[in-house]
Amino acid sequence: MEKWLVAAKKADFQKWSEELHISPVVARILRNRDLTEISEVRRFLYGKLEECHSPWLLKDMDKAVAEILAAIDSGKKIRVIGDYDVDGICSAYILTKGFALLGANVDTAIPHRIHDGYGLNEHLIEEAKDDGIGLIVTCDNGIAAAPQIALSNEYGIGVVVTDHHEVPFQIKKAADGSEYKEEILPQALAVVDPKQAECQYPFPGICGGVVAYKLVQALCEKRPVQELQEALEELLEFAALATVCDVMELKDENRIIVKEGLKRIRRSQNLGLRSLLEVHDIAPEKCNVYTLGFVVGPSLNATGRLDTAKRALELLQSSSKVEAMTAARELKDLNDSRKNLTLKGVEEAENYIAAHHLEQDKVMIVFLPEVHESLAGIIAGRVREKYNHPVFLLTRGEEGVKGSGRSIETYHMYENMTAVKDCFTKFGGHAMAAGLSMEEGRIEELRQRLNANCTLTEDDFIPRVHIDVPMPLSYAGEDLADDLELLEPFGVGNPRPLFAQKDVVFLSGALLGANKNVMKFRVQTPEGTRASLIYFGDKEKFLQCLAEKYGPEAEEKLFSGQGSYPLSVVYQVGKNTFRGQTEVQYIMQNFC
Repeated sequence: MEKWLVAAKKADFQKWSEELHISPVVARILRNRDLTEISEVRRFLYGKLEECHSPWLLKDMDKAVAEILAAIDSGKKIRVIGDYDVDGICSAYILTKGFALLGANVDTAIPHRIHDGYGLNEHLIEEAKDDGIGLIVTCDNGIAAAPQIALSNEYGIGVVVTDHHEVPFQIKKAADGSEYKEEILPQALAVVDPKQAECQYPFPGICGGVVAYKLVQALCEKRPVQELQEALEELLEFAALATVCDVMELKDENRIIVKEGLKRIRRSQNLGLRSLLEVHDIAPEKCNVYTLGFVVGPSLNATGRLDTAKRALELLQSSSKVEAMTAARELKDLNDSRKNLTLKGVEEAENYIAAHHLEQDKVMIVFLPEVHESLAGIIAGRVREKYNHPVFLLTRGEEGVKGSGRSIETYHMYENMTAVKDCFTKFGGHAMAAGLSMEEGRIEELRQRLNANCTLTEDDFIPRVHIDVPMPLSYAGEDLADDLELLEPFGVGNPRPLFAQKDVVFLSGALLGANKNVMKFRVQTPEGTRASLIYFGDKEKFLQCLAEKYGPEAEEKLFSGQGSYPLSVVYQVGKNTFRGQTEVQYIMQNFC
């Protein structure tokens, strides 16, 4: 069951249409993206890089720049410590290259997912001490590493934190009895994280890669080295890649960074990135948000899941085509292996949910001790998509239980975990996702306490379909398809627009694709227009709906061209090019 919601936000759509030379339909869609002023809409449609926020608006940016330049000038060894996901790898690449072009004696450490865990740990600090490191700069981690940074300070190794994750906090009571959050910040030389309460940065929804990029921008402004100024073009590619793969909202400057970054990726000179596209048979000029999020990103992630993320960083740092192609093929093979393991893990998770009756729980805790811990987040996400509940996927690690959580819009995962933080030996994350470590004996306690504290209602578990404009298929022609291209790139915070029409009559159907898992229908609208609808979704779900409404014989009749079955549909409009011919394509997303 789904809840279809039609957006009804008000604005002077005709004025927007006339001033910005867009159709009223596009104007409505833009209002549905929470834009209210024409200046905001103009920036959304035509924003340029120079309209992005100044890096100096980030709290402690001045301190970070001063410490890093002082370390470079004094010849200190600098170590960049990243993370094993795409955001962490891209952040590390950006900082390492930026520092090197300023003449730094710099190297990089990427934590091993299984041996080190997320972010800074004591082992990495000990290694830095043994290697004579004078300054550590974190990226995409560090905000929750107060004890580790205290140890580093004891050893005389200064730390600059660059991160974008939620700041750890504790609940305190004021004199009047009210409660407030007190941030727990690490005692670093500088902490650059837009999520800090005292940070006045206008848009805190940036990823670690963008924070790293902003730091290099600031360094370049302070010390304008020509090679670094030229390298900012390439580094923007990786800020864009990190933004997409860390599932940041494509709003405000994120939209500009991804839009401009994609232009540069399509003509990228980075041998590693070009080789990764090549092994997947993707022409660079065809690269889009989907390519980054579902091809490039998973391939880079696979090394951190099944091997070491250092291999992904080495790919991006490749200095020869042979070296880059060798690494790219390795990453592709690892990702293919990861896909198979994920499918198996999802099946095991569904069996666990059925056996333990977890459908009755508001927050699902799934314990699969044999699943590779690096796949916990992916599997949790797939389970969340199916059941629309917050999900924690736990597995047995080298030291106790490790796990990942994926949430729904109405459940702030990190805050709810903070309320039961004594259950964890380590945890971190944000509203929609989290990671954790804990003792195996406390799993049932965690399940009971999270569910006891949970305030979600049954209504919160009903998937919501947000329709931009109820509109006949006949209106959604080539002109509208062209107009919609203005709204790209699409992604979180700027989804591909959804339209809806009632009583669309399904006349015939066909199965397409090697696995016969794509459905194509010939339909007729109430106005008499005939069109083709493509459906890439759950085939069995559609056929079940058809049988429930029109009887078990409906499937056979539809696929023999004798259908006459009205359904309400939610659809997307786009353009599809096949063998040199481009046509408008209608893609069905939902039905009832």
